[in-house]
Amino acid sequence: MECYIGIDLGSTTTKAVYMDAQERIIGRGITNSRSNYDLACQIAREEAEISARFGILKQEIADKASMVLPWLLCKFKLAQHMAQLKSLRQECTVVADRLLKEKKAEYQKVLSEIFDRMELEGKKLYTPEVSNRSDFFRDLAAVQYLNLVEELTGKKKEFSFDKLVGIFDSSILKVESKSYAKDFDQYLKFARDEVVKLPEFANLRSKIEAATDKIIGLKFDVKNTIGTGYGRQRLPFPKHQIRSEILCHGLGAHVMFPNTRTVLDIGGQDTKAIQVDGEGIVTNFQMNDRCAAGCGRYLGYIADEMNMGIQELGPMALKSTNVAKINSTCTVFAGAELRERLSLGEKREDILAGLHRAIILRAMSLLARSGGIVSEFTFTGGVARNEAAVKALHKLVEENYGKMKINISADSIFTGAVGAALFAKRDTNGEMANVDLSKLRQG
Repeated sequence: MECYIGIDLGSTTTKAVYMDAQERIIGRGITNSRSNYDLACQIAREEAEISARFGILKQEIADKASMVLPWLLCKFKLAQHMAQLKSLRQECTVVADRLLKEKKAEYQKVLSEIFDRMELEGKKLYTPEVSNRSDFFRDLAAVQYLNLVEELTGKKKEFSFDKLVGIFDSSILKVESKSYAKDFDQYLKFARDEVVKLPEFANLRSKIEAATDKIIGLKFDVKNTIGTGYGRQRLPFPKHQIRSEILCHGLGAHVMFPNTRTVLDIGGQDTKAIQVDGEGIVTNFQMNDRCAAGCGRYLGYIADEMNMGIQELGPMALKSTNVAKINSTCTVFAGAELRERLSLGEKREDILAGLHRAIILRAMSLLARSGGIVSEFTFTGGVARNEAAVKALHKLVEENYGKMKINISADSIFTGAVGAALFAKRDTNGEMANVDLSKLRQG
């Protein structure tokens, strides 16, 4: 199958998009960037290919896809999750043996208990009814692990919370730095076998098996790849195969919402206010300075300080009844200010609501300098997934520009990769057809 790939190598997440010859998005992949940009690029591309395969699988079982596909995808993700959890258990066992000086056997027993429970809880996460999962294994595993460690050390005072957390921190990076895509066939067969056991799908067994076999044998013919993003200079592409974030986000927003004229993108490391014309061509823009204040990385830091998953910040902030007045979003002082406000009795939800409002205030300043907001207005980037940030944006836009429709796609975080994929499709050189991104690990 002919396709084109766009890769947005961000500071906190890396995104990849597969686009077909008709300029339709057929697959999306995302992973943590962390410090290993090369591996993140490879894994995001692998995840996008998996997504593309499931998109085609949906067509193969079209008459029952609305019911079958969510179950197949959940069981597939469960197989991936369990493989990563097994790897994390093994790594934590090795690390504990290396780091601990005393009571090694006792700590190993506690770790075994923790991971046994994590396996049971993991199985409950992957059903179509559960929709608030993080995209990343690190986030899911960290929340489960920390909650269980807190519970167990509360009951068993002879074990150190800090030691158990240290074991996890020393293990997780190695686990998430592995590629699990090579086991795609195995995971899909597991998913298929689990789904056909369900009574409602038993009579579809032959059709599901035929469809999954076809997907396993599918080959993609990659014609071209374009890279963009904060870490784009790390991509092993010729210069003409790299595009700026501004151009890709402008074009990507135009693809998603053709009438877009103003784009606000809040990513992990920077904020971009972009003006585009009717063809998605950038006419003006403003970016924040090098400080990450008011960006996704800042929210990640706040989540760490509050021992929460970043996906939990928005829902918590929406519970606020008295928004705290916060003007600074300085990452350097965030922890100290947060602890001080909590010690003064301010509620977590009020502080978080104030932080979200402060982030959007900074963005509004950039928008004003870029030319203001011209309808239609599109909000993109990872922070566009945050309900509290969206609520604050709606309120401030209405206060400054009047009531206005704000476009937010469910795939807003992929906007830059979408633009890059479209550049790849329209590029006539096609010199990236056979790039092997698995070699990125070699740096």
